[in-house]
Amino acid sequence: MQFDFKGKRVVVCGGSRGIGRATAETFARDGAAVAICARGKAGLDEAAAALGRHGGKVHAGVCDLANGDQVKAYVTAAGEALGGIDVLVNNASGFGHTDDETGWAASLNIDVLATVRASHAALPFLEKAGGVIINISSISGFAASTRSAPYAAVKAAINNYTSSQALALAPKKIRVNAIAPGSIEFPGGVWDQRKTQNPNLYNATLKSIPWGRMGHAEEIANVAAFLASDLASWVTGQTLVVDGGQLLG
Repeated sequence: MQFDFKGKRVVVCGGSRGIGRATAETFARDGAAVAICARGKAGLDEAAAALGRHGGKVHAGVCDLANGDQVKAYVTAAGEALGGIDVLVNNASGFGHTDDETGWAASLNIDVLATVRASHAALPFLEKAGGVIINISSISGFAASTRSAPYAAVKAAINNYTSSQALALAPKKIRVNAIAPGSIEFPGGVWDQRKTQNPNLYNATLKSIPWGRMGHAEEIANVAAFLASDLASWVTGQTLVVDGGQLLG
């Protein structure tokens, strides 16, 4: 199903690959002007060129989402380049798996603080548009984890912050929701790497998914498009699980 986002301005934080790239592609395909960022310029330029083939305006900015000043600068520049912001997608993750200073720093600086900082920077634009914020969380936020404690904890924080944002921003007619994906496989992604680096974990995880396969980034992007559309006009403060039944298993 395609939505009509002609005239809409969408900013994706972390959009050169995986879920962010698929989300940016979906909005661009459906007519939106799109801004993306990434740390690596080569991947960013390639993604921007692909988005441009849909015919809409594309803005791309190099940004380290762990750096607060860079996050604010990127979002502000994106809003100015697009002429406003209707939809903000907070997508990037530091994937902090180790229960040590490094793992916690990556998770807190990118998963949590980048979401907070980007939302704050986008707020003046979103207020004018009556816009939408979509936070990409994870089903890891719903359960304890000995393998990736920082990642699970910060995703739980994102789920809670989504509800708080929705409550605080409702008077401004800004909707806020989160998507909690299950295990998503795409080229170069975590599960693509684990297929060869840790096949036991990959296969055990695959067996835990009732649907019998890993998810695709496009399946998360489709849900993001729904949540940004007028069909979800009465949906706010929710964390929508998209996992092929993985939590059930």
